[in-house]
Amino acid sequence: MTALKALLRRWSVLGRLAELPAPMRLIVLGQLAFNTGFYLVLPFFALHLTRDLGLGATLVGLLLGLRTFSQQGLFFLGGALADRFGTRPVALTGFVVRIAGFVLLALADGLPLLVAGTVATGFAAALFSPAVESELARRAGELERAGGPAGPTRSEAFAMFGVAGEVGVVVGPVLGSVLLAVDFAVTSLAAAGVFVVVLVAFARVMPREPAAHAGEPLLGGWGRVLRNPAFLAFTAAYSTWLLSYNQLYLALPVELERVGSAGVLGALFVLSAVIVVLGQIPLAELVRRRLGTRALPLGFGVLAASFLATAVLIALEVPGPVPAVVFVVLLTLGQMTVVPVAQDAVGRLAGERRLGAHFGVLASAGGLAVLGGSSLLGALLDVDARPALPWAVTALLPLASAVVMGVLVRRVPALRAPVPTPERTSS
Repeated sequence: MTALKALLRRWSVLGRLAELPAPMRLIVLGQLAFNTGFYLVLPFFALHLTRDLGLGATLVGLLLGLRTFSQQGLFFLGGALADRFGTRPVALTGFVVRIAGFVLLALADGLPLLVAGTVATGFAAALFSPAVESELARRAGELERAGGPAGPTRSEAFAMFGVAGEVGVVVGPVLGSVLLAVDFAVTSLAAAGVFVVVLVAFARVMPREPAAHAGEPLLGGWGRVLRNPAFLAFTAAYSTWLLSYNQLYLALPVELERVGSAGVLGALFVLSAVIVVLGQIPLAELVRRRLGTRALPLGFGVLAASFLATAVLIALEVPGPVPAVVFVVLLTLGQMTVVPVAQDAVGRLAGERRLGAHFGVLASAGGLAVLGGSSLLGALLDVDARPALPWAVTALLPLASAVVMGVLVRRVPALRAPVPTPERTSS
């Protein structure tokens, strides 16, 4: 029985979560709330715009583009603000802005309020996301450097962060579909309510601490980033991860529509989330013990394989949604391998300084990659006669990242893979 309890504690999210100090535990659980509140609304936003408000496709596309730009494109600003003014005030401001954005969307019956609400919900994440990620990186790094046989490493803490987010991705749309039967305004106000709870929790639990770089110039963090060629190369290579992941929203629906299986799209999203929830913690433990940073080129190789395998299956005319299922499974495994290790590596490459600026630039670079790459891939997806082509072309991008990551892991001291350590025991 003791051995069984130890096994469950080691592999379960809740068991590992209990080992975190309260502020880190709040950040992980906060990620669950962030995604629950966000996905209460996002999957149904376009439907509300077209069905309830009668907007055309052009305006809908403009509003969705504004949301993406105001969030992903401005992460670099939120990260710099977190360094200068501190995680707590910037995150709390972001929560207030997100609440205001959802309230505006609930009240909006015309374009001005829709634009204001859309921009506010996006910019809010640009404030709180790099703030909480850099705070988790800082605290987890300090905990790991303090030593001791027990407690999660920084990469394992980010693995828990990812699992919590995936639970929110599943829970949010389920609750949203129920509330949408009442009214979209109710859904938006419920999402605002989730962030009110988050706001109160962070205000009570997150300690008041001086900003890591208070009194220093706001632009100092960006200057430090630009003077770090290893981090810039890492950022460029890592940006293909977000572009690859974004094909769940672009290429995957097109492929399912092509084979007449559009109805399974939701099930595939659930499949991806279940794989992360059940497998992320044990995989992170395995990576820590066996691979270290060598998991980065391996993970990008798996991402490339997800697109290449899909292209081959499409070219062989394998029927039904089989290529799509293979894509989702391999893409998710690549995600689980890459993301926790990469987020840990950001702190090391940054020298544990200006973490907000580094996380912000990392996220904004991914947004730019999605903006440019998805336009190209969208044009390739329109070529109906060669459905395997966009998948084969996309495979080249994470494959190039795998090569770059392999070089960085070998040559950059901060990324050099450590010798695997014996398995730790819990105290």
